[in-house]
Formats: sequence, C-alpha cells, structure tokens
Amino acid sequence: MTSTTLSTSPPLLPRPSIEPTQPPVSNDPPSFTPIHDASDINQIELLSVSWNQDYGCFAAGTSQDFRIYNCQPFKETFRRNLKTGGFKIVEMLFRCNILALVGGESNSHYPPNKVIIWDDHQSRCIGEFAFRSEVRAVKLRRDRIVVVLEHKIYVYGFMDLKLLHQIETLANPRGLCCLSHHSNTSVLACPGLYRGLIRVEHFGLNIMKLINAHDSHIACLTLTLDGLLLATASTKGTLIRIFNTMDGTRLQEVRRGVDRADIYSIALSPNFQWLAVSSDKGTVHIFHLRVRVFGGHSSSQPSSVQGPALLHQNSSTSLDALIPPSTGANPSSSLSFMRGVLPKYFSSEWSFARFHLPEDTQFIAAFGSQNTVVVVGMNGRCSFDPVHGGEMLQQEYVRFLKTKT
Repeated sequence: MTSTTLSTSPPLLPRPSIEPTQPPVSNDPPSFTPIHDASDINQIELLSVSWNQDYGCFAAGTSQDFRIYNCQPFKETFRRNLKTGGFKIVEMLFRCNILALVGGESNSHYPPNKVIIWDDHQSRCIGEFAFRSEVRAVKLRRDRIVVVLEHKIYVYGFMDLKLLHQIETLANPRGLCCLSHHSNTSVLACPGLYRGLIRVEHFGLNIMKLINAHDSHIACLTLTLDGLLLATASTKGTLIRIFNTMDGTRLQEVRRGVDRADIYSIALSPNFQWLAVSSDKGTVHIFHLRVRVFGGHSSSQPSSVQGPALLHQNSSTSLDALIPPSTGANPSSSLSFMRGVLPKYFSSEWSFARFHLPEDTQFIAAFGSQNTVVVVGMNGRCSFDPVHGGEMLQQEYVRFLKTKT
C-alpha cells in the first residue's frame, strides 16, 4: 500500500511572472535554420517535454536543468539549473510562476518518488509530496494538484495541499491522466480498474462515469479544456475514439492506420473542430471532428465556458454529429455505404491532413493559431488547409535544445 508524507512551507497564490505571448514583430514568413551544437547536445539528455494547459508554452526536463519555452513566437523564456541533477517531469500551471517538478534518476536532492512544488518567483520549493513508489505524472489546475503513481492517483487542494481524493487504477506506467481547465468545470479522466476502461470524475457535480473505450489497454487520452469531450487511443494505436464525458456516449471514431502504432499524443483544438494524433509511425494526422457543443465557445480561455448548467445541457442530446460547410470532411472508403455488411475497416474515417516526420523521433503535437499545428520533437510548426486537407506545410523549424546565448 502506498503512503504519502507531506512537508510544506505556507502555500502561496500563483502569481503571474512568466512573460506572456507577444505577436511576432515582423510580417515576414518565419525562417529558422537548424542550430548544431554538438558539445551541448552530447552533454544534455532530454528527459521529458510537456505542454502547459493552453498549449502556448512547453516545458523541457533535461539531465541538467529544466527549461520553459514560448511557442508563438518561439523563444526560450527561462531555464533553471538547481545544481542537483535533472528533472524527468516539469509541469507548468498556465504561465504563472508555480511549477511541479520530479527529479530524474541521477538527481541527488529530488528523487523520482518526490513531487516538488516550485515557486520560481521566490526561487525556492514551497511544498513537497513524498511517496513510496515512483511518480509517473503530475497534473496541475488552478485549484488542484494531481499526482499519478502506477496504481493510484492522489488529488490535493492547491491552496492547502490537503488530500481530497484517492483513485485506484489498473497498472498505469505511462502516468495517464488528464484534467479540464475551465474554472466552472472540474473533470478528471484516467484509466479504470480493467483493461480498456476509462474513469471520468466530474468533481463539481459529484458524478463518476465509467467508459468502455477500447478492448486493449489505454495508451493515450486527452480532454477538451472544458472537460466535455474525451479522446482516447489504445495500445493497438489504429483507432481514436471521441466520447461525451457526461453520459459516456461514443460520438465519433477515426482511423489512424491499419498497422499497430505507439500513440505519443492526442490533441483537441479549442474550437472542437480538429483532432491531431502523433505516433511512432512518423506522421501527425489531423482529423475533422463532427461534434458541435451547443452553448459552448471556441475561445480557449477558462472564462469562456458557462457554469454546470451547461454540462447538463451538453448531454448526448446536445453534442451533435455535424460537418460545418466551411471545412472539409474526413475521407472514407468508396464502399462505406455498405456499412454493417463489409468489415469495419471499410467504413472508417481517415485523416483529413497529415505531416511526415522521422520515425526515430518521439514528438508531441498541439494546435496553434490559424490552422497550425506545433510539433515538439520535430521542433517546429506546420499548417494545414481546413478545406482541402492533404499534406501539411512546414512553416518553421527551431532546434530548441541548444546552448543559450
């Protein structure tokens, strides 16, 4: 049985300190040349990369330090070397000064079974959680700290660091867990106790839903910012499914491919219109979502969602299958009209747009502005045609793991 201990100095309110995104100062097309610094790359190992909650920044944990980057325009915001070793988990809280850190195997002061709540404004640890087993993931929202172990998830209050919930899971070595980030919805999704099962907690409404998402083990999952939609993939990696988190209804299923693949990331666009999937096959796939949330907004800001009453309205009766006329649809087989007669493969929806990358690189993708997708691992940004789809175009390339000058 896992137990926790907690030692903390008085918790502080998160205060904005990370520089916000600014628009590019030039209207010229972006042009970046790969920077090769062999001495730096040989010395530093990249341990992890993760997005912040609105995908405008990402954090990198390395064998020596942790670093924060802004996406558009791309720049390194800051890096911190605490002289103790590397960090395998670096979790941001939007753009404020509070981060959650978990040390790497070689970290002499912060071991992999301890979560550090770091205040970069004060340059010190303001709280820590110690466990008997290795921490697999940490997720933050403005009112919650979620720590994921292999068989258990702990949910703490952000202000007082008190334990609020404990959730048992099936073996979860990937640390799968995701949160909503709108202030009026508090949703958590994680693996259940059985293969292919996903547990969804609506904490604000005291509702728990179990969704039989796949026959195989869950490999990846993500929520929209308001927590109304859930997208999942299994270890087979061929199908991605989208669910209504209120009643567990499956709203759409799309096909990445036929061969087994390891899914690295799934991203849902803030306007509920697109889904991006990256995998070890070296391709980012874009799919068109046929789901419209009535009463919702396309803004990614937390204030844009309505209260819990909207959640009740957004049941299976108000999450409709809809293809807006202004955009294209996912292609399908010419034999899809024989749905139910031929094997399921022939009725599948395939990707609307795609971008090819080296297969030996692990990368994660998220949506940027104006029909762009930011890919970390490739270290760049590409765009897609929202009407015709097809091959995506690379717009920018940056080698972010380099010596700061």
